[in-house]
Amino acid sequence: MANFLHVGCGRQRKDRTTAGFNTPAWQECRLDIDRAVQPDIVGTITDMSLVADASMDALYSSHNIEHLYPHEIPLALREFHRVLCPEGFAVITCPDLQSVAELIAQDRLMEPAYHSPAGPISPLDILYGHRPAVAAGNLWMAHHSGFTLRSLMGAVRESGFASVIGRRRPAPAYALWVIATKTQQPESALRTLAAAHFPR
Repeated sequence: MANFLHVGCGRQRKDRTTAGFNTPAWQECRLDIDRAVQPDIVGTITDMSLVADASMDALYSSHNIEHLYPHEIPLALREFHRVLCPEGFAVITCPDLQSVAELIAQDRLMEPAYHSPAGPISPLDILYGHRPAVAAGNLWMAHHSGFTLRSLMGAVRESGFASVIGRRRPAPAYALWVIATKTQQPESALRTLAAAHFPR
């Protein structure tokens, strides 16, 4: 059975990751800064020292990296790279600021962009973090950076990943999805990974 590290998992588990990971072939290891969500490992994505080098076959990061300050992004991405085995890959998703900026340009900053289980989400929430969560004292839910697809793929490459494939998911998702492999992979292999792990 292959292992994947679910970083910044919150209360989510394997069935809320990707179709590719949600199979008997994959075993999930959950890492989060919040002990209350009962992760397997308590830690931050900028320091995953409790995870051994090259010990994971894959990594899944959903809406984590935008919570970091810009200078912390390379630290986290290098940590993602470090914990993966040579043939490992990372699946990273985060807000798409390009599509959010289009709403802001239409003067829709405070209007709901979409509705989530936590309630309506406005462009302001996507930019700076979900306001009710931050107001409740969960300051780690604030956003301190953001990406377009080109800037995210560039940051991933600069952190040492050899091959990257990405996709924008505009309204109503307003999300970026990237898969990065530790070793060079042909386009066909990247497309196979994307078909397994990108939302349809």
